Amino acid sequence: MNDWIRSVMTSLGYPGLALLLFLENVIPPIPSEAIVPLAGFMTMQGEMTYLGVVVAGSLGSLIGSLPLYWLGRAMGEERLRRFARGRGRWFGLAEDDIDRSKRWFDRHGGWAVLLCRLVPGVRSYIAIPAGCARMPLWRYLAWSSVGVTAWIAILAWVGRLLGSDHERADTYLSVFTYVVLGALLISAVAWIVRRRRGARKPAA
Repeated sequence: MNDWIRSVMTSLGYPGLALLLFLENVIPPIPSEAIVPLAGFMTMQGEMTYLGVVVAGSLGSLIGSLPLYWLGRAMGEERLRRFARGRGRWFGLAEDDIDRSKRWFDRHGGWAVLLCRLVPGVRSYIAIPAGCARMPLWRYLAWSSVGVTAWIAILAWVGRLLGSDHERADTYLSVFTYVVLGALLISAVAWIVRRRRGARKPAA
């Protein structure tokens, strides 16, 4: 797959990178962890610039999330679940993905959009509950763009650091992923504790 990814970016340049990141949101088996570190490595060879990679990759990823946002907005939760049970597998969409994204969105709102753009497995699907909840498009794009830009910048920088070993980026990034997931888990627990304490005070 790396040869194909490189050929796309070599022949199309920044539009090719944007296209790959667009497809990554629509076709999950094409991971950004395999695309952007390679682009970062290419900046070391003078084929691209770091800023160009961040801008093109962020735009492609942001635009790529819009189909799922509009899908959630148009279908609503119940119709979306029926779709996931029937034809969702064609798009890599399952009910578990909807549940997982919805839980984070219900708890954290805009912050869920930002943070989940940093978490593999949830990054694309957070657009669905945002659409189902009728989050204004401008607000979704604002929160999402921060998370997307941060993720692309990190991936590209990792690719620059690893150089020719950029294919090992996924191994190193898994540590970062666990840190983010841990932070999200801690924040969720803290939120639950605060809610329970707040519920007890009136009773006391």
